[in-house]
Amino acid sequence: MQKTLAEIAALVDGKLEGQYDENLIITGATGIALAGPSEVTFAVEPHLEEAVSCNAAAVIIQDDVEGFSKTSIKVKNPRAAFNILLNIFKPELIIERKISDKAHIGKNVKLGKNIAVMDFAYVDDNAQIDDDVTIYPNVYIGQYAKIGSNSEIHAGVSVREFCHVGKNAIIHDNTVIGADGFGFITKEGKHTKVPQVGNVVIEDDVEIGCNVGIDRATTGSTLIGKGTKIDNLVHIGHNCVLGENCLVVAQTGLAGSTIVGHNVTFAGQVGSKGHIKVGSNSVMAARTGLIADVPENSFYAGFPARSHQEWLRIKATEGRLPDMVKKLKLMERRLKALEEKNN
Repeated sequence: MQKTLAEIAALVDGKLEGQYDENLIITGATGIALAGPSEVTFAVEPHLEEAVSCNAAAVIIQDDVEGFSKTSIKVKNPRAAFNILLNIFKPELIIERKISDKAHIGKNVKLGKNIAVMDFAYVDDNAQIDDDVTIYPNVYIGQYAKIGSNSEIHAGVSVREFCHVGKNAIIHDNTVIGADGFGFITKEGKHTKVPQVGNVVIEDDVEIGCNVGIDRATTGSTLIGKGTKIDNLVHIGHNCVLGENCLVVAQTGLAGSTIVGHNVTFAGQVGSKGHIKVGSNSVMAARTGLIADVPENSFYAGFPARSHQEWLRIKATEGRLPDMVKKLKLMERRLKALEEKNN
């Protein structure tokens, strides 16, 4: 893929400034340190100074930046503009739109148009694969499972029986959708399994990373809302509900029946106890431990979770504890000396 510098500016709705050749051929988009004379990059504070001396043909910058001495493309949102170019220049994979002779297609499977099913994929009886779906090697699609149109199911993924994946979903390698929830009844010292007869529903435009486990509901559905993005190594317990456009970062674990609103962010290694609610438009800082409901529009941190401001005050106090202990011991010695003197 090649574009002229002028075409690049037009694609990102930007304005070229500085000394430039609008017919210069651009062959890619990359980071500041890697960019060569036929590539473009982007920069925001505090990296503008570094970008001035880079080798890129042009630097995408915010439209209110003044005094930038290198050829630039000014836009409203440099990150969004750069994202457009990454999509344009990303390498195209050649995928044959066919069903491999080495794949297994069960009985009564509904197959859409223009699908790709690669070697050693196993599509079980009564499953449904809609148009333009890509199923990579060693994928398992269980009985009565459904995969929505234009979705990508990468190598080693299992979408278990009765689970539904919506349109435009991306599920990365070795993730399991619909394993049994962790449900047991303990009686007389023995753990007896509770049948997990529900399913998992993944709505449209969801992306799920590698090695994620999303457990099926005991009854009903574990639900991942439209537009939600889940990082690698995340666990979602049975009967959890995540609203739309949530972000769940690596090593987060949500215990069963955690109910999450829309536009919620879980940073890395957040954990929740089961049967709590997290309100919409909230942010959980890294390693937050949730043991109670979280109101809407909250910013929580720490364990047990509390408002981020309160957590900062506590951490600041913790840093002063050694000095405070020294002062307290000194005060105790002085008080003891006064008491002995008075006696």
